[in-house]
Amino acid sequence: MPDDNLADFQRSEFTYESKTRTIFRLGDGPAVIIIAEMPGITPRVLDFARQVSGIGCTAVLPHLFGVPGRDPNPDARGRVGFVANAVSSLVPACISREFVTMATGRTSPVIDWLRALTRHEHERCGGPGVGAVGMCFTGGYALAMATDDALLAPVLSQPSMPIALTAAQRRSIDISEEDLSVVKQRCARGLTVMGLRFAGDRLVPRERFDFLSEQLGDAFVAVELDDADANPAATMAPHSVLTEHLIDEPGQPTRAALDQVLELFRHRLLSRSQPE
Repeated sequence: MPDDNLADFQRSEFTYESKTRTIFRLGDGPAVIIIAEMPGITPRVLDFARQVSGIGCTAVLPHLFGVPGRDPNPDARGRVGFVANAVSSLVPACISREFVTMATGRTSPVIDWLRALTRHEHERCGGPGVGAVGMCFTGGYALAMATDDALLAPVLSQPSMPIALTAAQRRSIDISEEDLSVVKQRCARGLTVMGLRFAGDRLVPRERFDFLSEQLGDAFVAVELDDADANPAATMAPHSVLTEHLIDEPGQPTRAALDQVLELFRHRLLSRSQPE
């Protein structure tokens, strides 16, 4: 895809505890925080944000890494170009103290900033609460953010951290035991957590979703797609359910998965049906 100039998005800044980041917003209505996958806020992430805005929510994209709007496959260089672009964002993030990539039972420090953004956007946009979508590297962030009562609709799209090298890492997600306990209590009171993955995705092992089901019970809604459902035009193996591997056509399983996410936002943010 060509680069996206974000001309239809409003740009501002948000500061919490001396950390200032750029925020891109589109639309009106209750906020949905969209935390981009590697290598950053790509054109397809922005297309997803436009879908969120289109149902009557405010899409809010914090810039955490990468170059906003840049095509992840520059110059049509295929997999080599995609990997080079991803690594340029991934390496700085992996060495940053704000992001946890390997350890089990830990919440990334950047979550405090994202929780503050959640509260700010709830106050700014109104409505019953806020939604959040994490993707890949940030997939588990929406779960850790759900310790805040303002977050009513967390979505974990292909949550890939911690890197699944060991059995313990495969059966975990980047959240502390204390934070997970809070989320479990909220799930018992009616919170729904949605997760999405492709069945053959080694970055998001089946054991991770098994772990989430065991911890959250029926509150965890797992959306698992066959690898054959992924967009064959994408550069990498089936992974990015809502963006790079989406086939945005009626009847396509990835489009049905996107519709489930949008329906969760409608149900929790645009109707009167909210968890206690």
